[in-house]
Amino acid sequence: MASTPYTIKWGIMATGGIAETFCKDLLTDPATRSVHDVKHQIVAVSSSTSADRAAEFIKKIDGPSTAKTYGSYGELVADPDVDIIYVATPHSHHFQNAMLALEAGKNVLCEKALTVTASQAKKLVAKAKEKNLFFMEAVWTRYFPLSIKIRELITSGEIGTVYRTLADLSFNENTPRTDGIVNFPDTHRMVNKDLAGGALLDLGIYALTWVFQTLYHIQPSPTKEPPRVLAAINKYRTGADENTSIICQFPNNKSIGVATTSILVGTSPHGTTTAAPAIRIQGSKGEIQVQHPAFRPLSYSVIRKQGDGKVEVVECPIPTDPARGNWGHGMFWEADECARCLRDGKKQSGTLPWDESVVIMETMEEALRQGGVEYPELITTDVFDAKSPLNTGNK
Repeated sequence: MASTPYTIKWGIMATGGIAETFCKDLLTDPATRSVHDVKHQIVAVSSSTSADRAAEFIKKIDGPSTAKTYGSYGELVADPDVDIIYVATPHSHHFQNAMLALEAGKNVLCEKALTVTASQAKKLVAKAKEKNLFFMEAVWTRYFPLSIKIRELITSGEIGTVYRTLADLSFNENTPRTDGIVNFPDTHRMVNKDLAGGALLDLGIYALTWVFQTLYHIQPSPTKEPPRVLAAINKYRTGADENTSIICQFPNNKSIGVATTSILVGTSPHGTTTAAPAIRIQGSKGEIQVQHPAFRPLSYSVIRKQGDGKVEVVECPIPTDPARGNWGHGMFWEADECARCLRDGKKQSGTLPWDESVVIMETMEEALRQGGVEYPELITTDVFDAKSPLNTGNK
């Protein structure tokens, strides 16, 4: 007889687009992705200002009518039925929101970018340690079977020693109006500095994800080292970055990663409709190419130095649930990881450990420093304030 799946009870903090996508994935049948050991339950949803908005959200995702609805984050983190909080707010709010949950004794899955500064990330990790809680950055791409397979190919020596990774995530948002101004209002989250806007923290983190998971993550612990960082940044008129390139040098393994991101040009000229190599992982015996978009690739190619030049293409479709309108986006795999970690008593994921999230934040912070990008103190402070407007929704 099969054992009963371990059920994890989720509390959802915020009701925006990313929360909708994540929750729809939680509601899919795990069996459709051949998962039988864990399952998910949404038990509470909170807006920062209105329980009615939370109720509307549950209806929108066709969620459980039994889920509780709250009009404040404080009520959500105090709910004794919640095992783990999914922080789905803008990354400008992550430090205050995640700390609110950790201080309340809740396990946390926090959206990427984890924070705005490395100091904030370190304080969240320290709090999770102090409270003996599970804490993870929600970089969903790391948990794709495609990513797992590529890491295995690298560690098995399939393309020899990897010396260089080139990774890009860019979208051509440069659609001029008749007045010649780029089609982003200054209040848009992509360019609004009050929301830690900019290409790097929103898009570029995925390019860095591929640099780190191919050149840093799989290295033996004694040889792991933070990269030397050289960055070039052009700014949008708001002062946020719009076109950013980062070179990461890892001296111990003699490798270099190049991560680029932009809202002026696209990785693929036609958005996500045309497959283009977003990532090139280059080794002494060959190369792995991963198709655009870097955050949700559906195939990769292996090109070996020896042989007849044949390109091996591997398709990696994301399973869907017919009972949920054939929905399936790929965020359920990171949710499964959270469930297994809680079941097994783990406080961090081996696929994205705390120290690696911190090093990535340090890398992005250094790039922004070199580019002269600065954000307001409200979102960069590492002093927790339960009554911060970032927690209460008050202006």
